Amino acid sequence: MRTQTKPLPASAGARPAEGPAVALLPWGWAAVLSLLYATVAVRRHQLLRTTGYDLGIFEQAVRAYAQLQAPVVPLRGDGFNLLGDHFHPLIAVLAPLYGLWPSPLCLLLAQSVLLAAAVVPLARWAVRTLGRRAAHVVAFGYGASWGIASAAAFDFHEVALAVPLLAFALEALGRRRWGRAVVWAAPLLLIKEDLGLTLAAVGAYVAWKGPRRLGIATAAAGLVGSAIEIKLLLPAFNPGGGYAHGGNLTDGHGSLLATMAFAPLDALRPDVKAMTLVLVFAPSALLALRSPLSLIAVPTLAWRMLSENAFHWGTAFHYSAVLMPVVFAGLVDALGRYRQARDPLAARHVRASLVTVLAVTVVMLPSFPLAQLAQRATWRTTSHVEAARALLQRIPDGATVAASNRLVPQLTSRCDVVLFPTWPVEGHLYEYDRKRLPRPTAEWIIHDAEAPEAWPYKTGHWPYPPEQQQAELDAAQRAYGYERVAARDGITLLRRAVRLGRQDPPLAHRRPPPTAARRPPRRVRRPRAPFSLGRVNRVPHPRVPRGEYGRGRARRPDTAPAQALSPFAPQSNDFGE
Repeated sequence: MRTQTKPLPASAGARPAEGPAVALLPWGWAAVLSLLYATVAVRRHQLLRTTGYDLGIFEQAVRAYAQLQAPVVPLRGDGFNLLGDHFHPLIAVLAPLYGLWPSPLCLLLAQSVLLAAAVVPLARWAVRTLGRRAAHVVAFGYGASWGIASAAAFDFHEVALAVPLLAFALEALGRRRWGRAVVWAAPLLLIKEDLGLTLAAVGAYVAWKGPRRLGIATAAAGLVGSAIEIKLLLPAFNPGGGYAHGGNLTDGHGSLLATMAFAPLDALRPDVKAMTLVLVFAPSALLALRSPLSLIAVPTLAWRMLSENAFHWGTAFHYSAVLMPVVFAGLVDALGRYRQARDPLAARHVRASLVTVLAVTVVMLPSFPLAQLAQRATWRTTSHVEAARALLQRIPDGATVAASNRLVPQLTSRCDVVLFPTWPVEGHLYEYDRKRLPRPTAEWIIHDAEAPEAWPYKTGHWPYPPEQQQAELDAAQRAYGYERVAARDGITLLRRAVRLGRQDPPLAHRRPPPTAARRPPRRVRRPRAPFSLGRVNRVPHPRVPRGEYGRGRARRPDTAPAQALSPFAPQSNDFGE
C-alpha cells in the first residue's frame, strides 16, 4: 500500500499558509534588509571607510558604461579595460541608474537592494514548505549571515548581481522547476568568469535529479563559457595579454599530477581554511550539508581554498556572498524532508533545528559588520573626517587627482582619479614591495597620513607602508614640482606647479590668460645690446595660428595643449630621473 506524504500540521505556526500577509512576508523582509544594508554601506562611505579598491574601480567602470564607452578604469592602470581584470559585462545594467544619479552611493544602494532581494525566493520557499515562523527564521538567518553582511559592508562588487539570481535558481531547483532554474542561473556567466563553474554545478544537479539532456547541456555551457572567458576574452581585453589573476592558482607542487594529489590537503591548510569551511555552513547549524543542493557551493569553495591569495581563505570581504543562498536553500530543503514525514519526532526536530539556527545567528552577529550599527563610533563624525571633506571640496570638478585609497571614492564621481602613490605599476597586481615608483602626473594630490577606522577589517595603510607613502609625498614637493595648497589633521593637498618644464609663479601671483575681448599689450622693441648676435643664432619660438593671443605670438606656458597636461600622458622618464 502506497503511503501519502502530506505535511504534518505540527502547529498552527508551522502550517503552510496562504493569503496577502504571507505573500508579502518575503518582500517585507527584503525591504527591511535593504534599509539595514544601505545604512551600513552609506555610513561607512561617509566615514571614509570605503576604498578606491574596489568601490572606486567599479564606479569608474559604470561611469564609462553610462557614457556609452568601454569600461576603461584609470585606477586599474593607464588605458586598462576592466573586462581584462574580471569578466563582468552585466554590471552595465546599472549604467542607466548611475546616469540618473552619478554617485558612489548609487552603487552602494543598488548592491544593498540586490543582496536583500535574494531573501524573497528563500523566504517564499520556506513559507510553502515549513510555515510562516520558519520563514521568519530563514529570512533572519540569511539577512544576518556573515557572508552577506561582509559583502554589504565592503564597497561594491559584481557578485551582488549573482546573489539574487542564484537564490531564485535554487528555489526553482528545490521545487523541481528545471527550466526556470537554468534560466535564472544562465546570466551567471556574464557576472564573473568563475561563476560558469557554478552554472555547471546547477546543470549537474539538473542532470542528476531532472531532465538529463537539459542538465548536461547546462553543465557544458558553464564549463565552456568559463574556459572561453579565461583563455580568450580576458587576455584579449587585458593590456598584458593574460589572465590577471591566473597566478592565484599556480602549480605549487611542480607538476599537475602532484598538485591534484595534494589538493585535498592544500584545501585544509593552513587552519584558517578549515575554519572558513565550517563557518560557511554554520549559519544553517550545519544542516545544509544534509541537502544535495549544498554541492552547488563546491566550485566556489574549491577555487578559494586552492588559491594562493590569502584573502580568499578567510571570512572577510565579499567572497562568501554567493555561498549564503546555497547554505539557506540547503537548510530549507533539508528541513522540508523532515517536515514531510508523519513522525512527531521529525516535527520536533524541525523546531529544534530552527531554534539552533536562530541561536547561531545571534551568537555570530557581533563578530561581523552589521554590529557596527550598535557602535557609538559609527554615528560620530570625527574632526579628521570633517578635515578631509573640507580639503576635498577644494578640488574642482573635472580635475585629475592622485588620492589615497580611502579618499578615492569621494572623488570618482566628479574627477579623473588614480591611486597615490602609484599602484599598480604597469598593471601588475600583488606587487607591494616596489622601491621605485613612477612620478605622479595628476594635477592634484591629496594624501591622508592617518589610517581611518575600518572595523572589522585591519586598520592600516595600503598599498604601501606609511613611511614609503610619506617619502613619495615629500618627493612630489621636492622633485616633481608640486606645491602645498593646504594641510590639516594629517591630510595634505598638493597642486602641480610645473608645466612644460617651467615652473609657474605661485597661485596667488599668476597673471590671468588674455581673452578675446582683451588683447595683450603691444611689445615695445628695445635696442639690442652691443654684443648681441642678432637673429643669426636665435631659436624661433613655437608659432600659433593668427588670432590666438595676438598675431603670431608664442603660446604661453600656462596655456599648453590639454593633452600635455593629462595625468596619463606618457613621460620621457617614468621615474623622474
